Amino acid sequence: MGKQAHNPSPDKTESATDPAWECEGKGACELKQRRFADTIMPHILNLYGSCATANDFNMYAPNATFEDPLTHAHGVKQIKSAFYSLSKVFGESKIVEYHIQESEIAPGKKEILIDNKQHYKILGKNIDMISLIKLDIENGKIVRHEDWWDKKPLRNRDTVSFPLVGRAMEMGRRGLMLATHAMMGFGKDPDSH
Repeated sequence: MGKQAHNPSPDKTESATDPAWECEGKGACELKQRRFADTIMPHILNLYGSCATANDFNMYAPNATFEDPLTHAHGVKQIKSAFYSLSKVFGESKIVEYHIQESEIAPGKKEILIDNKQHYKILGKNIDMISLIKLDIENGKIVRHEDWWDKKPLRNRDTVSFPLVGRAMEMGRRGLMLATHAMMGFGKDPDSH
């Protein structure tokens, strides 16, 4: 796939479906379609913006994981539940600023770091949060998605001084994710019946 550029031609369908143009239209970024990250950023923005569709989850490998300080999801269905639940908790959610760093770790493996500012509204109160989203990519699919709030690594058995405490934190996140997953219809897409 070559570089895509916005062509201000009368044919609106091309510019309307160009992810780079959509992102510019939202004022969120300036994409140049050179990196793998540029192809998935519109989907990431949809996930965090509470406007995800089933198509936005095609970037994940079937056995992918998602983890933040509150949840630990295994598989695409649980990841769907985690992101579909945002609109149930927050009146508004979105990534308002971001900077992307992409590195090739090995052939077919990449790491994408998205240094970002997220905005949420809960019970009428605005909350802005700095975050680092870490994506591990293998063969063009996300296999691990971590969201480090305040750019702090997730606390688990590998990052705390007493592994048993870290394991308990992991189990708490898994329990909350399983409850969320059940509440959200076990990863059922909102537009499906």
